[in-house]
Amino acid sequence: MATKVLQRVGCGLKLTRNAFVANGQLFAITRGLSGSPDSWFKSLFVRKVDPRKDAHSHVLAKKEDNNLYKIQCMYEDVLPSIHADPEYPCELVGTWNTWYGEQDQAVHLWRYRGGYPALTEVMNKLRQNKDFINYRTERGKMLLSRRNQLLLEFSFWNEPSPRPGPNIYELRSYQLRPGTMIEWGNYWARAIEIRQQNQEAVGGFFSQIGSLYQVHHLWAYKDLQSRENIRNAAWQREGWDEVVYYTVPLIQHMESSIMIPMKTSPLK
Repeated sequence: MATKVLQRVGCGLKLTRNAFVANGQLFAITRGLSGSPDSWFKSLFVRKVDPRKDAHSHVLAKKEDNNLYKIQCMYEDVLPSIHADPEYPCELVGTWNTWYGEQDQAVHLWRYRGGYPALTEVMNKLRQNKDFINYRTERGKMLLSRRNQLLLEFSFWNEPSPRPGPNIYELRSYQLRPGTMIEWGNYWARAIEIRQQNQEAVGGFFSQIGSLYQVHHLWAYKDLQSRENIRNAAWQREGWDEVVYYTVPLIQHMESSIMIPMKTSPLK
């Protein structure tokens, strides 16, 4: 099973958030009849899965990979050194500062090749890493709080990979109602085909530990105007309005952050 860790850290205002993320695979189920016969007919072509037969993490998680992702706030000289060291089974996927949303926050996404054993190996080695120990000491002077979250990656999203820039990135987070994760995946397995036409989809994740039934979608745009144009264009494509209609009732809370890549980020 592939695992990702997403960690958010607030620095300037002594505020830190950490979020862990992991890989996952989706098989879809239908929610039921929609308001029109046409939308009901379309639902027949979605593979149905009985959520009572297995945990949604097994239903939604990718089986072919075994990766772990982690986001954390570090000094720029610490991030590349760990990324480049072959003794650490991890790699830096992306690193950002928030532009709009919660201010003074850094977000760093790591990939751990090998899942949970790789994460454990890296953590054990970091305890012996003097640069990392010094970093943790200095970081402790800036932080007011920390929060971890462990997640899996949806199978129908592409695995995050380096891309040229310049881009801005949007991290959209959704708190779902308990018991609705598979239903969410059912609709987004189709929706992602609509939203991939401009290659803006970077990654999609759902939580396992921490705030449960939480989903994170990561998007890339050239600028804010491009973001608006692409999002507006989605409403002109068949099926997008239906996805929004059926997924909005599943959401208890949602938020969006616009982020700017740091110079060390492979996701430019």
